Formats: sequence, structure tokens, C-alpha cells
Amino acid sequence: MEWKRKVNEALGAFTGLRLVRTDIPQTAAPRRKRPEPEVRPPAHPEADRLLRTPIFVMSPVRSGSTLLRAVLNAHSRLHAPHELHVRRLTVDYGTKLAERAMKALGHNQADLEHLLWDRVLHRELVLSGKQYIVDKTPANAFAWQRIAACWPDARYLFLLRHPMSIAQSWHEASPERRDFQAAAEDALRYMKAVERARNGLDGLTVRYEDLVADPVACTRRICTHLGIPWEEQMLQYGEQKVLEKGLGDWSDKIRSGAVQAGRELPDPASISEVLRPMCKTWGYPV
Repeated sequence: MEWKRKVNEALGAFTGLRLVRTDIPQTAAPRRKRPEPEVRPPAHPEADRLLRTPIFVMSPVRSGSTLLRAVLNAHSRLHAPHELHVRRLTVDYGTKLAERAMKALGHNQADLEHLLWDRVLHRELVLSGKQYIVDKTPANAFAWQRIAACWPDARYLFLLRHPMSIAQSWHEASPERRDFQAAAEDALRYMKAVERARNGLDGLTVRYEDLVADPVACTRRICTHLGIPWEEQMLQYGEQKVLEKGLGDWSDKIRSGAVQAGRELPDPASISEVLRPMCKTWGYPV
């Protein structure tokens, strides 16, 4: 009734209180979603970043990135640890006071996350005693723009493999979780992300098949791109020698089990329809 509304308004004006019926469920006001912070390069690179020219391997899942990581890690100047997923590390202000304090310093949430990512990777590099860090987390391809903004001086390697081989390997890794079709569609998401990164960034494209077939030539190309001298020990990673001194035939080492062999290129007639466009884009026969 109108008189009840007027009484309630007067009560509120004089006492700061108002009457609410408890038998009517109250709908909570929707929480306002905080706008996404601007993602931007460091304002003061020399002060904001400890890392210099970090290296990122952009690759799909099951593309041979673990082999490439091991080869790179054997170089005296390159530290290539396991997948680090630093882009998943987030920062929250906790209070409005903290948010205002950081804003006064010129930091938004993305800036603070970039400081955290850089510190984590830098600590890992310092502990290794080497010169450059290499991160090969496949999911980084989905955030290539964010990574490029965080480290404007980063360098990139793009690792490709035949899309059908990727899908088959992804399916075989967990056949109880995904059939081949689901594996192909899921792996294709990573392939498309890597292709977007290739189109948006400067870097060197490396094929898994070339790494297995001619590791010497492939690793020399990588070292030239990174501006570091090639080292024979890159082909002697881990506890097993991939190549004996004198650079023997790596295929012999593959057959002996020193390194996992890549599967033969699929018959073009057997390629899944969903993967054919990517095969064509990456230059594999269809």
C-alpha cells in the first residue's frame, strides 16, 4: 500500500532503517564482474623484468616437445625444465586498499601477474646456473599474446608434427578418456593455437620428423636462430647417449631404444577429415 511505502521511506530518512518483510524471499543483487585488466608490456623493462630473452617452444600436445626439451636442456647455455604452466599463476588484491596501493604504483592485476611469472622463471634459471630459460608448456600457445606482452624480447620455436600422428598419440595416451575422434578434435585446438602464434610472432619452425631424421642439421638450425654455438652434447642428453662421438647414425640409436622413434607419416588416404585442413596448412601431404 502507498501509505506503508511512505512510512517506510520516512523511517529510513529519520533512522537510517527500513522495514523488510521476511516472508518474501529477497533476491541478492548480482555481483559485478571485475573488468579484465589491460594486458600491456612492462612500463620499465629494466626494473620490471629479471629474465632476458626467454625462449618459448610453442607446440601442440604429443608433438615431440619432451624430446626437444631434453635436447635443448643438454646445451650448456639452455635450461629447459619440465612444463611450468606459469601463465596459470594469478594474483588477487585481497582488499580494495591493496588494489588502490598497487594502482598508485602504476600496477594493474596483469602487471602484477607478469612480475610473478618473471620471478618464478628467473629463480629457476638462476638455480640452474645457465644463461637462458626454455619453457615448452603446450598450453602456452593459447596465451601467446599475453606471453609476448609480458616478455617483449622473448624468442620462439614452433614445433610441428603431422596432425594425424599427434591425434593418434593423444588418443593412445588415454584411450579410456577419449576415443580417436575426440582426441583429434581436442588436439586440433592446440594445433590451431600454435598456428595463430606462428602467424602473430617471429620465430623458427621446427618439425618433429626433421628432428628425428637429421638431429644434427635440425639442432644446428635451432642454435643459429638462438644465436648460440652448436654443441655435440645436445645429442647426448640424459643418461643415454643419443649419438656416439663422431656423430653416428641416429636411426641406429632409435632402433636400439636410446630415443623413441617417430611413427611413419600416415597414408594420406587414412587422414581424418577434421585434420585435413591443418595437414594442408602445415605442408603435409593430403
